[in-house]
Amino acid sequence: MKSVRKALRDGELDKDTYDRLVCGDCEKPLKTENDPNDIKTVRICPDCASEWKEIR
Repeated sequence: MKSVRKALRDGELDKDTYDRLVCGDCEKPLKTENDPNDIKTVRICPDCASEWKEIR
Protein backbone atom coordinates (compact mmCIF):
# COMPACT_ATOMS: atom_id res chain seq x y z
CA MET A 1 0.00 0.00 0.00
CA LYS A 2 1.50 3.31 -1.10
CA SER A 3 1.29 6.53 0.85
CA VAL A 4 -0.94 9.39 -0.30
CA ARG A 5 2.07 11.71 -0.76
CA LYS A 6 3.89 9.26 -3.05
CA ALA A 7 0.72 8.66 -5.06
CA LEU A 8 0.22 12.40 -5.54
CA ARG A 9 3.81 12.76 -6.78
CA ASP A 10 3.49 9.76 -9.12
CA GLY A 11 0.17 10.98 -10.58
CA GLU A 12 -1.94 8.14 -9.20
CA LEU A 13 -3.98 10.64 -7.17
CA ASP A 14 -5.12 14.16 -7.96
CA LYS A 15 -6.90 16.91 -6.08
CA ASP A 16 -10.11 18.51 -7.28
CA THR A 17 -11.04 22.20 -7.03
CA TYR A 18 -11.98 21.77 -3.36
CA ASP A 19 -8.67 20.00 -2.50
CA ARG A 20 -10.34 16.59 -2.08
CA LEU A 21 -8.30 13.55 -3.09
CA VAL A 22 -9.46 11.98 -6.37
CA CYS A 23 -8.37 8.70 -7.98
CA GLY A 24 -6.26 9.38 -11.08
CA ASP A 25 -7.77 6.48 -13.05
CA CYS A 26 -11.47 6.66 -12.11
CA GLU A 27 -11.64 10.39 -11.25
CA LYS A 28 -13.88 9.60 -8.26
CA PRO A 29 -13.42 11.10 -4.75
CA LEU A 30 -11.80 8.73 -2.28
CA LYS A 31 -13.59 7.24 0.73
CA THR A 32 -11.95 7.18 4.17
CA GLU A 33 -11.57 4.18 6.45
CA ASN A 34 -10.51 5.38 9.89
CA ASP A 35 -9.56 2.91 12.63
CA PRO A 36 -9.31 4.73 15.99
CA ASN A 37 -6.70 2.25 17.28
CA ASP A 38 -4.37 2.79 14.32
CA ILE A 39 -2.19 5.80 13.51
CA LYS A 40 -2.96 5.70 9.78
CA THR A 41 -6.04 6.47 7.74
CA VAL A 42 -6.75 4.31 4.71
CA ARG A 43 -8.09 6.11 1.63
CA ILE A 44 -10.03 3.85 -0.77
CA CYS A 45 -11.32 4.41 -4.31
CA PRO A 46 -14.97 3.27 -4.49
CA ASP A 47 -14.69 2.11 -8.12
CA CYS A 48 -11.33 0.35 -8.51
CA ALA A 49 -10.81 -0.48 -4.78
CA SER A 50 -7.23 0.85 -4.76
CA GLU A 51 -5.93 1.81 -1.32
CA TRP A 52 -3.49 4.42 -0.03
CA LYS A 53 -2.37 5.13 3.52
CA GLU A 54 -2.19 8.52 5.17
CA ILE A 55 -0.45 9.07 8.51
CA ARG A 56 -2.44 11.21 10.95
